[in-house]
Amino acid sequence: MEERYINVSRRSSGRRGGAGHEPPRREAPPHKRSRGGRSPAVSLLMGVYKALVVVSVLIVAGYVGFQLMIKEPEQAPVPPPTQAGVSPSGNGGGGTASGSGSSSGERLERRKGVYNFLLAATDAEGYRTDIMMVMCYDTVEQRVGVVSVPRDTLVARKSGNPHLVYGKGGVEQRREDISQMLGIPIDYYIKVNIKGFITLVDYLDGVDFYIPCGMDYDDPTPGQNLHIHYKEGMRHLTGQQAMEVARFRKNNDGSGYSDVGRTQTQQGLLVALAKKVLSWGSLTKINGFVEIFNQNVDTDLSLNDMLYFASQAVNLDPSTGVETATLEGNGFGLYNGYRYCYELDQENTLETVNRLINPYNRDMTLKDMNLAKADGYHN
Repeated sequence: MEERYINVSRRSSGRRGGAGHEPPRREAPPHKRSRGGRSPAVSLLMGVYKALVVVSVLIVAGYVGFQLMIKEPEQAPVPPPTQAGVSPSGNGGGGTASGSGSSSGERLERRKGVYNFLLAATDAEGYRTDIMMVMCYDTVEQRVGVVSVPRDTLVARKSGNPHLVYGKGGVEQRREDISQMLGIPIDYYIKVNIKGFITLVDYLDGVDFYIPCGMDYDDPTPGQNLHIHYKEGMRHLTGQQAMEVARFRKNNDGSGYSDVGRTQTQQGLLVALAKKVLSWGSLTKINGFVEIFNQNVDTDLSLNDMLYFASQAVNLDPSTGVETATLEGNGFGLYNGYRYCYELDQENTLETVNRLINPYNRDMTLKDMNLAKADGYHN
C-alpha cells in the first residue's frame, strides 16, 4: 500500500510542478508530426494502402461486371439417331448414331460447360479442309482434348469421292460428316487458311519445335511450290518453316510417315503455339491477334462466345491440361472403286472419343456412332 501511495504522489507532484518532479517530455516540432501523431512515413504508407484498396475494389467490380456481361455460349443439340447401316447423307454406313441413348438405357445428355469445336485448316488452294481436328474444351475441369481426324477418313457416300476431305459443302459439311460419324455434337468451327497460320507464327516471333524425322521433299507444282528440307531435332521455326513441317508427309524417295504421322506433327505444333499464345508475354499482342483472326479465320463463334472462351482459357495450363490423339485405322480401304480410303478402327475410335472428346454424361458405345466400313482392302 505504501509503495503505491508513493508512486501516486510522484505523479501528482509532477503535474503540480512541485520539487522533485520529473522534467516534462519534449514534444516533436509541428513539422515533424502528421495528423493524429503519425510520422510522415507511416502516413505515406497508409495513403498508398488506401489507394491500393480503392484500385482493387475497382478491378474486382470491373471483373464482375465483365463476367456478368458475357453470356455462356449455347451448346449444340445431340445428333439425331440414324438408321442402322445408313450414313448421315442417306448412304451406306457401318453403325448407328443413337441420340436417345437406347443402347445403354441412359439418355445422352450434354455436360454443362463442355464444348466441342472443329479446328480446320485449308490446303494451299484455300478451299479443301486439309487438316481437321475435334477439340473438346471442358471449362469446368479446365481440360482440353484434341483428336485429329485423317483427311482420307472413309465417309460412306452413294456417289462421289468417299474421302472425308472431298465433297461439297466446305467446312460446314465436314462438321456435319464428323458429327454424325462419331456421334457427337460439334458446337462451333474455326477454319484458318495457310497464310493466317504463317502470319500467326511470325507474329509470335516463331516457335520452338522438335522435328520428328528427316524431311527431304520437293513439289514444284504451281500453287504448291514446296521445298521441305529439315534434319530431325529441335529447331526454332518461322511461319513459313512451321507451315512446311506441318504439311510434310513423305520424302522424295517415298520414305517418311503416313497421314497419321502428319496429324501427330500438326498436333504438336498446335500445342506449342497454344503455349505461346496463352503465355503472359503474349497478352500485350492482343490487338495483333484480333487483326490476324479477322483477316484469316472463318468461324461461327460470336464476339460474346470468343470473349467467354478467352476469359476461361486464362485458367488453362497447356502443359498439363491438354491431351492429343489421332484416330487410328486402315488406310488401304476400297470403297465404290476408290482406293486408299481410311477406315477407322472401331474399338480404338470408341476409346479415343470417350477419353478425349465425349461431351456427354456417360460413355458412348459403337451403337451411338456411325462408322463406315470399307468394301475391301488393297496392298
